[in-house]
Amino acid sequence: MEGNVYGAAMSGGSFDLSNFFQQPHVIARVVSWIFSIVVFACISSEGYMNLPTSGKLQCIFNQNVDACHYGVGIGVLAFLICIIFFALDVYLPQISNANQRKHIVLADLGVSALWTLLWFIGFCFLTNQWVNTTVMPLIGVDSARATIAFCFFSIFSWGLLLAFAYKRYQAGVSDFSEKYTDPSSDYPPYPNVAENYQQPPFGNAAQPSTDEYIPPAY
Repeated sequence: MEGNVYGAAMSGGSFDLSNFFQQPHVIARVVSWIFSIVVFACISSEGYMNLPTSGKLQCIFNQNVDACHYGVGIGVLAFLICIIFFALDVYLPQISNANQRKHIVLADLGVSALWTLLWFIGFCFLTNQWVNTTVMPLIGVDSARATIAFCFFSIFSWGLLLAFAYKRYQAGVSDFSEKYTDPSSDYPPYPNVAENYQQPPFGNAAQPSTDEYIPPAY
């Protein structure tokens, strides 16, 4: 595979670590990975509190356990997804099949779009629950605010991943179409019968005589 197809260098090239980490989509993926760690770590460490009236741990987001579960869930899944696609970013230049590269980029495009939406929902959900919290915890306030903040930041980091994946997909499609040639162009055009038609060698028809007929004299 020659050239640069779907955002990766040609197959068989040597792996350059410094150049790899300078790629915009790799930087955005590392940032998204870090943001996901902050979100689920803040909730897991200080996202629950003990109430005097209850012996059970309650979520600091308005005592709504679904809010904590949602934050931890999308954070952990985002963490795992970043690792998977980070490995695919490393492996992509070694793939010589353009269709396999296309499927990987399309998967990156779909997952990035989905998680951009999930982070937006998570930001709105956690913000709403935090605003409506009636019993403020003694500890964990900073963790709750950090969770909301990094949910907001994750919207943009995953939005960047979405934009980069779409750009790589568009570049791959345009590169493939430019290299495609019509097989019919390898054959000479069919001769034009009308242009190559020649008059037959004996095609001169007898012209009618214009001389008047003179009868013989007797």
